[in-house]
Formats: sequence, C-alpha cells, structure tokens
Amino acid sequence: MADNRTMAQMLQAPIEGYEDAIVVPPINANNFELKQPLINLVQSNKFTGRQDPHNHLRFFNKVTSTFRHPEVPNTSVKLLLFPFSLDGEARDWLDKEPPRSILTWDDLVSKFINQYFPPSKTTYYRNEIITFYQKPNEAFNEAWERFKGLLRQCPHHGFSELHQLDTFYNSLNSNDQDALDSAAGGNFLDKMPQEGLAIIESKSKVRVRSLDHSMD
Repeated sequence: MADNRTMAQMLQAPIEGYEDAIVVPPINANNFELKQPLINLVQSNKFTGRQDPHNHLRFFNKVTSTFRHPEVPNTSVKLLLFPFSLDGEARDWLDKEPPRSILTWDDLVSKFINQYFPPSKTTYYRNEIITFYQKPNEAFNEAWERFKGLLRQCPHHGFSELHQLDTFYNSLNSNDQDALDSAAGGNFLDKMPQEGLAIIESKSKVRVRSLDHSMD
C-alpha cells in the first residue's frame, strides 16, 4: 500500500511507544477509586534501588492488603500502585522496561527481584546459610537471630525447613547442641520439624529473658 503522507508528516515524531511497561487488566467496577491516603502510604517508603528489595515488597504487600474491593483483584491494585512506590534509579529502571512487557503481578515481582537481587547475590546468601556456624562466645539466641536474618535476606533460598534446622543444629557448639537435645528429651533431630522449631524459639526466648534479668 502506498504511503500517502507528506514529507512533513513523515518527519513528525512517532506517537507509538509511549505505553507503560505495566499492563493493568481492565477494571469494570463501580465506584472504584484509589484513595490518596493509600497512595501517600505507598509513597512513604519509596524504593530507590539501594534498599533491600525483599523488605520493600513485604512493606508494599502489607500496605496494599489493606485495600479491599469485591470486584477488583488485589493484584490489579498492586499493579496500579507499584510505580508510586519507586523513586530515582528504580523509577528509571521501570520506565526503561519495554512497553506492555509486564502483564501480571508475578511478572513484576520477578523482574524487580532479578534487577535488584541478581543470581550472584542469591548464590552468596545460599553459601552463607550452608556454611553458617556459631561464632565463639556467641549466645544461642544471637546465633539464631543471625541465622534467621540470613534466611530473611534471601527468602527464595530454596532450603526446606528440615534443611534449615539441620544446618543450624550442626552449626552450634556442643553445649548448645546438648541443651537442644535435653529440651527435646533425646536427639533434637528425632523431632518433627515443627517441634524442633518450637524448641529453638523457646530456648532463644528463655536465653533473652535471662540476659534481661541479669542486667536488672
């Protein structure tokens, strides 16, 4: 087909290519509106590219879970609000994503995490978890909190609860291993994972309380 545009028309800037990367499914709901207080709350903790992306997602999910509409999926609300939660480098990253390339909330989370928590970082934290050990003179509760911190920093570590408990138990000094065995009434690893976790949490809280009392 012949192009009947004039040269002036051909030289004009194109009108295509300005669509957002995020595609929000059509919302056919009556009285749907994103309230400004909700937007303000999302913007109160903006991600710039230098913070922990997992913590940002936790905060964002917590905030957006407060919005309820019977005709609007929560994932659509998340897709609408997420750009408001970004600033600086992170906002530039989203703006540079190809138009209409993010079709679902899972797509967005995957791209966001892979941008700010690359596979090399995952490998680093997985190794830190696998090779974890209780430091000399480190109290039981301090070791447990440090171990949980590593798990939290890399929530997609892929280790089962059994693997986590086995790794932590074998990282402890002999005195703390004996204390866990005693609390378990035998071999700690003979317990079910849920029971083992409860024993560890209980021992950790007892140690914290005893330290608090010693400071009185």
